[in-house]
Amino acid sequence: MRLSDWRTRAPHKDAMTPKVIAVIEPVLAALGAEADPSCWIVWGDDPAVRYVVLAPTDAGLLQVLVRVNVPQEGPRASAKVIRWTRVQLGELGLEMADGHRLLGFQVEGHVLRGTDDVGDEMAAFALELFARVDGREVTPRAVARSRAPKPVAPRGGAAKPAAGKATVASASASKPSKQAAGPSSSRG
Repeated sequence: MRLSDWRTRAPHKDAMTPKVIAVIEPVLAALGAEADPSCWIVWGDDPAVRYVVLAPTDAGLLQVLVRVNVPQEGPRASAKVIRWTRVQLGELGLEMADGHRLLGFQVEGHVLRGTDDVGDEMAAFALELFARVDGREVTPRAVARSRAPKPVAPRGGAAKPAAGKATVASASASKPSKQAAGPSSSRG
């Protein structure tokens, strides 16, 4: 999820006001995050007072501690870059019951939990962190939705392909696949 996506999901109206975002964005940019970075927010017990933003960058994981309203000062953010070799990650766990998914993951002492669609987004974030720690190239991936609509056959039955013409599935299966290159050794 991007930082902009979190604005609509804030559990408290004051947690991500434009004034708070105006403090967070320069901190993220100064420490190497892209504009509107991929991130996860750990809201904690009182998101109206403080929360943590976790954002992966090339150098490491940014941990931004946000104080929403410091008396007589307004919002405040302090941050650090945790090098990928030092980032502490737990296992990504999944439990399935009655058609619902419950996921759990731990990063730098923060326990993340999510169900169904939120869990899928959390899993994508966790997999991005795993890839970065392993030094693999991070590619955008579509989050699999278990509730995606099933394809519906056209009325009157499915049309059969004409003889001598390959279907899309068989044509793509016959093409040789390119093997992904291993992780680059330019880590410093």
